[in-house]
Amino acid sequence: MGPRALLVGEALVDVTRMPDGTVAEHPGGSPLNVAVTMARQGIDTTLAAQVGDDRFGDLIRAHLDRSGVTLLDAGPSGPTGSATATIDAGGAATYEFDLRWAPERLPDPADFDLLHVGSIGAWLEPGANAVADLVRRAHDEGQAVGFDPNVRLTLGPPVPVLRQRVLDLASSSRFVKLSDEDASVLAEGGSPESVLRILAAEGPALAAMTRGGASAVLRSGDHEVEVPVPQVAVADTIGAGDTWMGTLLAELLLRGWVDRTGFGADELRELGEVAVRASAITVSRPGADPPWRDELRQG
Repeated sequence: MGPRALLVGEALVDVTRMPDGTVAEHPGGSPLNVAVTMARQGIDTTLAAQVGDDRFGDLIRAHLDRSGVTLLDAGPSGPTGSATATIDAGGAATYEFDLRWAPERLPDPADFDLLHVGSIGAWLEPGANAVADLVRRAHDEGQAVGFDPNVRLTLGPPVPVLRQRVLDLASSSRFVKLSDEDASVLAEGGSPESVLRILAAEGPALAAMTRGGASAVLRSGDHEVEVPVPQVAVADTIGAGDTWMGTLLAELLLRGWVDRTGFGADELRELGEVAVRASAITVSRPGADPPWRDELRQG
């Protein structure tokens, strides 16, 4: 049996409004996107989420089924959540959300090789406390935890509260990734790079920061590397960071590195190069559509 991953958090539908006025609907949500990325790269992946019995819910279930992700019902959700993404002329997305997060039951992380949490599911009440408890339990039992804050100020608590939650979750996580936009929100006047160093000092074996079209930064202990991003024609940036994180976690599992407590510069560079290549494929096509393993091998 191959490695197994449990992902916990929101599953929703991205309603994308393009500059020309066209509208498209794609399944999304950061944990869902990470789950799809990992499953498409050969990981036995389970997503615990709240998905309604409605048209958007049907879209999500069909998408997960096509990608090989097992969906576990975390409790009744009412209508399936949505995120309206408005795309500007450069392909960047801004979001408005309509969802709730109140899981009533979550799987035992001991049944999996890795637990990943993040985004809205990690800091939107009332479910955030259940996620934090799950992460602490996994950490206490010595299991690997991945975390991506994926900050959304329109839904989150006040920044000081959000910042402390991010630090608390990072301290119980082995692999942490954030974007430079996340870091700017959490920086309290400092630089995004200073936030990465702070998170790395909380105890993760690997901390990383993506910076859009600029190089990604990966840090482990005293080792830090920058990995250039391939230049591609951008359809939109939806799911780019989630693809990056899902690819990183899949690589760690497939290489048998998920229990590592540190990485050298060459290993960081290898991991980063695969992650940026996968992310570049995602931004080259509409919506959160991560590559399959064969596509990465071809790259």
